[in-house]
Order: sequence, then structure tokens, then C-alpha cells
Amino acid sequence: MGQQCSHGSVQRIVVFQENGSGEKKIAGIEQYTPGCFELEVVSLDESLPAMIDDPEKYFPGELKADLVLGFLRHPDLAGELLRRCQEAEIPFVASSKKYPSAFQVATPPI
Repeated sequence: MGQQCSHGSVQRIVVFQENGSGEKKIAGIEQYTPGCFELEVVSLDESLPAMIDDPEKYFPGELKADLVLGFLRHPDLAGELLRRCQEAEIPFVASSKKYPSAFQVATPPI
């Protein structure tokens, strides 16, 4: 059993993953911080083309979160997710992706 949440408010985290790429991280959040976060997982489990001309169709209409975690491997989708987070002013953490330094994104090695 993980430790209980020490602060009062529950934060909303939206996780975007491709073919289960974030499952271990999601399990860790649920195990070690029970009740601290409201998790929404958006899974893209279909075969994707090499180039995506219209990445918007892969995402929900409006993005509401305190934090977004990105485990998308496809560069067109990862770029679109970054753009959406910037527009909504939502902090974005991506899994070891390289983004231009002008973007506010954390890319820790995982």
C-alpha cells in the first residue's frame, strides 16, 4: 500500500500514450500517490502513418489538466500535444523528447 496524499487538493493529470508506452508510469502514480491525482489516460493504440497531416483528430477537443504527461512516440502527435499545452498554459512533461529550447517542456530521462 502506498502512502496517503498529504495535501488537500486533488490535481488532474492527463496522460497521453501510444500503444501502452506510459503504463508503468501510470501504475507508479496510482501505487505511490493514491488519491492525490485524478488521472485521465488517452491511449492511441492504432497503427499510425509515418506522416500525420491532421494531428488534431487524434486529440480531445478541449484539454483541461493541471499537468500533462506525454508518452507519444510519433513526432507529429508529440508536437501537436506540446502546442495544445502551450496554448492552454498547462505544464507538460514529455518522455525524453527533444524540443526547441524556446518551448517550456520538461524532458527527463526515464
